[in-house]
Amino acid sequence: MHAQDVVVALKLAFESEGESYAAMADDLGLSASQVHAAVKRAGEAGLLVAGSRKVNQQALVEFLVHGLKYVFPAKRGPIVRGMPTAHSAPPLNETIIDDEAPVVWPDPTGTVRGESIEPLHKGVPHAARLDEQLYQSLSLIDAIRTGRARERKLAAQKLKAMIQS
Repeated sequence: MHAQDVVVALKLAFESEGESYAAMADDLGLSASQVHAAVKRAGEAGLLVAGSRKVNQQALVEFLVHGLKYVFPAKRGPIVRGMPTAHSAPPLNETIIDDEAPVVWPDPTGTVRGESIEPLHKGVPHAARLDEQLYQSLSLIDAIRTGRARERKLAAQKLKAMIQS
């Protein structure tokens, strides 16, 4: 698996039926061949229903909540300008109040200064700006990858509800 496979699987979880690989590629900052390869790898991993682009919701949630932080651990960095993520972004920023610096994906067009965290894939900030549901799910994943126990538990509950709705 590649990190971009997770982003593609999440996009598929929220996509409108029949979106082309080219359209998904534009939305995610990838090429159509990268999206196609990601769909193939996600299918082989059991994150998609065999032979389709339909997400295996239970498997995806289980992987995101219990396995992702080990396969793609979060790497924190310096204070930079960026786009809020984890508990600093919706939907967790409405519930969790933190006195520390916000957590952000480095992004030159970002409006918030905070502690940087490497996104799952370099195209994540671009994709998040185009799709609010994808943005929220990626932020919840970062809360699971970086957060304390309470943040991880709340993020897991919200992520499961988003994917399985």
